[in-house]
Amino acid sequence: MIVTLIEKVYSFLWGDLVQIPLPGGSTLGISLLIILLIPTGIYFTVRTRFLPIRLFPDMVQALVEKKQEKNSLSSFQTLIVSTATRVGMGNLIGVVAAISAGGAGAVFWMWVTAIIGSSTAFIEATLAQLYKEKDPLYGGYRGGPAYYIHAYVEEKQKKKRNKVVISVLFAISGLICWCGISQVISNSVVSSFKNAFSIPPIYMTVVLVAVAAVIVLRKDATVKILDMVVPVMAVCYFAITILIIVMNLGSLPGVFARIFEEAFGFRQAAAGGFGAVLMNGIKRGLFSNEAGSGSAPCAAAAAECDQPVKAGLVQALGVFVDTIVICSCTAFIMLLAPEEKVTGLSGMDLLQTAMEHHLGRFGVIFIAATLFLFSFSTFLGILFYARCNVAYLFGDNWASQTAYKVLALVMLFIGGLAAYTFVWDLGDVGIGLMTIFNIIILYPQGEKALKELKEYEKEKRK
Repeated sequence: MIVTLIEKVYSFLWGDLVQIPLPGGSTLGISLLIILLIPTGIYFTVRTRFLPIRLFPDMVQALVEKKQEKNSLSSFQTLIVSTATRVGMGNLIGVVAAISAGGAGAVFWMWVTAIIGSSTAFIEATLAQLYKEKDPLYGGYRGGPAYYIHAYVEEKQKKKRNKVVISVLFAISGLICWCGISQVISNSVVSSFKNAFSIPPIYMTVVLVAVAAVIVLRKDATVKILDMVVPVMAVCYFAITILIIVMNLGSLPGVFARIFEEAFGFRQAAAGGFGAVLMNGIKRGLFSNEAGSGSAPCAAAAAECDQPVKAGLVQALGVFVDTIVICSCTAFIMLLAPEEKVTGLSGMDLLQTAMEHHLGRFGVIFIAATLFLFSFSTFLGILFYARCNVAYLFGDNWASQTAYKVLALVMLFIGGLAAYTFVWDLGDVGIGLMTIFNIIILYPQGEKALKELKEYEKEKRK
């Protein structure tokens, strides 16, 4: 009965809620999440006057903001935490899936989605800063959608509340989602190492869980490890992609031509494939950068900033780094490989075959190692996010914080040995529900973030 209920909710959130007929006999299926996120992104892009383009120099400048308190996080550190969860398996497996299903044109729509998603990320991160609280357990600050939703309800009802229903639902949805992601992480890592090195799943699973346990069960280790791992893995992946582009420089104009031709269905029009191109690019962009889901604000709230807008600008930059830079790296690796070598392949087989063409056996090993680092950093990042949701639901105590970490480690172990699609669906349901509860509040609460933006720009002009 519970499984049936989850499947129905999953279908409602992620299935084709609306079908739009297209020339050629095909249809364009649009899910509820697309209906919510795309208009929200466009709305805030217009209201911020195209902030991702107009204030890009300010985004970069906000990274150098210094912190005053020892236990708080700098703007750069919160970018590292949010990038750790954004730059995960989605940047490898997700992009491969988008191009496999939608062709090269999906990359263009991924880029478009990143631009409008940046504005949504700015609004939710700024709100997280406005309503952050002191964290008595870990030090520094905490916050996120559960907290700014709570504040909105209190302001409307003009009275203090111990708990708010929508905040509770958001917090629970987040914890469900992140437990589900834990399984996906370990299953993907174990599979890639089995393919690359023939390591039995049980050995890799035990190592993965043991290393994770040593880090997450210590109070201050998570952010320190992410500070070291995330910049190194992102720079290495970017550098390898640049090397591959240089090696295939003559093919680059053809790749760009293919992306733009297929983006508007010129090559697919006769076959009626434009819908697949458009929706796969949009879905990949939306759910890779997480803009609107309410995850990244949990990191943004921890930043120490003299102006809330600066935390918003940093998270808007995070969307750019994730989708425009890292996701594009994966796309170019695949699209620069000869079509005859990758035709008919999908998933990690496609990516590893493309890398083997470019760099030989080293390419296969590099992808396995990259997936491990991307996935492992995602696990550490989601447990950082979970802190504030656990605290909102159960109060400030180490027992509840530790219990959730242990549960996530158990899910990590189970996922390494077997793939339970029910739990994966549960994770997707979790992030879908988070998005709904978050988006509901972003429109009315977003006015406060827009007001802060005006104040910031007025101050800048002085």
